[in-house]
Amino acid sequence: MQVTAALVKELREKTGAGMMDCKKALVEVEGDMAKAIDWLREKGIAKAAKKSGRVAAEGLTRVVSSGNKAVVVEMNSETDFVAKNETFLKLIDDVANALLQGDAADLEGANALPLNGKTVADCVIDATATIGEKITLRRFSTLEKGDNDIFGCYLHMGGKIAVACVLKDCSDAVLAKDIAMQIASMNPSYVSRNDMPAEVVAHETEVQQEILKNDEKLANKPEKVLKGIIEGRVSKSLQDMCLVDQEYFKDTNMKVSAVLKNGNTSCTGFVRYAVGEGIEKREENFAEEVMSQIH
Repeated sequence: MQVTAALVKELREKTGAGMMDCKKALVEVEGDMAKAIDWLREKGIAKAAKKSGRVAAEGLTRVVSSGNKAVVVEMNSETDFVAKNETFLKLIDDVANALLQGDAADLEGANALPLNGKTVADCVIDATATIGEKITLRRFSTLEKGDNDIFGCYLHMGGKIAVACVLKDCSDAVLAKDIAMQIASMNPSYVSRNDMPAEVVAHETEVQQEILKNDEKLANKPEKVLKGIIEGRVSKSLQDMCLVDQEYFKDTNMKVSAVLKNGNTSCTGFVRYAVGEGIEKREENFAEEVMSQIH
């Protein structure tokens, strides 16, 4: 029986095994789907599919750069222990470099990139089967810079946080790394107020207006004075969200804007990933999990 691409695709969807493994299984059993599933299970390859419903909220981030391109990537595992596994460490490094060399626009494109004779998606599935935990390529971002610009890259705690930033018309590698460390530690959302969406400012303004309404001490103040107080409070509340308005971690008497000005540069953009941010971790009873493995 001829092994068609449709058969291979169907087997892959049913087992979670890699494309080449599925093709080999179907060839071995002459296209019998049920026997192919058994063949993969017997080889320990199909077990990756059993992990698909689990929550992968641990893992690592990576940041790599070459020429005028930098990539920040996050790959997740179910436990922090697996994030130290050599197979996992090699996989995230390989995937980061594949993204750096490739031209993926989204996760679908990233998963289709060639890697070690397979695709990124197949390598992730293989790692899931080998390690025994669900492995996920969660996200990636790319940054571009000009020839006269410099990347600041920083990896915190071996990969719990990864940052890449761009400093314009700059060659100071120490300053660039310091700014990346600032972003890692203080977690700004924007470079400056100019990058902040109008709705963020509007929301904070409404909050401060409501606070003032309930402040009896300010009840009889002129509208112009109240407006100034609101603007001041909004500015103070939002400053930590903006990189340039933050206190500099090396000298809290300085703002990051002054540090950049002293370096005759500006930050044109950044990416900051922290492992697991935004993922709802499932709380499990350890005893129940052990018992479930026995039955």
